[in-house]
Amino acid sequence: MATKNVIIMIYLLTLSGIILWLGMILLAPYLASESSPLAGFIYALFSPTCHQIPSRCFFVFGHPMAVCARCLGIYTGFLAGTLIYPFLKGFFSPSLPRAKNFILVSFPIVLDTGANIFGIWESPEWLRFLLGLLWGIILPFYFLAGFSDYFLHRRKKFS
Repeated sequence: MATKNVIIMIYLLTLSGIILWLGMILLAPYLASESSPLAGFIYALFSPTCHQIPSRCFFVFGHPMAVCARCLGIYTGFLAGTLIYPFLKGFFSPSLPRAKNFILVSFPIVLDTGANIFGIWESPEWLRFLLGLLWGIILPFYFLAGFSDYFLHRRKKFS
C-alpha cells in the first residue's frame, strides 16, 4: 500500500475515533438526564481515563460530562489538531514535530496540574479546559506520525 494511502487510512480512523470518543462524552449526561442505564456504562467506560470529579466537570443536561474539563479540553484539542493536520503536514511523509515544541506546549498544563495537585492553587474549569485544549492540539501530530511510521516501516520487521 502506498505511503499516502496508509497515512490517509490512519488519519481517517483517528478522526473517526476521536469524534466517537467526544460523542460519548456528550452522550453520557444526555442519557443520564433520560435515566438510561447506558449512562452508567459510558461513565464507567471513561472512569479509567479521568477522575470525573463533578466539581471539575462541565455540566450538560443537568449532569456532569463523562470527563473533567481538562480531559475534555485535551480530547477537543486532539480533534482540532486532527482536523488541521492535513493542512500543516499533508499525507506524504510522516514526521514528528520537534521535541522542544512538545515541551513548550506541555509546560503550561504540567505547571497547572502540578500546582493543583500540590494545593498551590485551584484552577477554574475554563482554564483547565483551555490548557487541555492547547496540549491536545499537538498530540495528533505525534500520534499520527508514530502510527504511520509503525505501519509503513517497523511492522515489516516483525512480519
